Amino acid sequence: MCRNIHTLHNFEPAATSEEVHAAALQYVRKIAGTTKPSKANEEAFDRAVAEIAHITQHLLDDLVTAAPPKNREEEAAKARARAVRSGRYAAA
Repeated sequence: MCRNIHTLHNFEPAATSEEVHAAALQYVRKIAGTTKPSKANEEAFDRAVAEIAHITQHLLDDLVTAAPPKNREEEAAKARARAVRSGRYAAA
């Protein structure tokens, strides 16, 4: 089950279609309460993922900001440092 859907807006390079799809999949899994739907629900599940990915891409394309784009590596390093400080993970 997903724990976190990552921010996709205002990164350089921009979020890929794979990242958008992964976020949509995480969202649908969370809402449905399952990581893999039953055969009876598979079509609805897959359709929801596709539709949410589609609208998410439109949202990302339409958002505007005056802030400079964030660097993926720097943001990942900050997240790792926060995790270590919180005690969730040991320092490497």
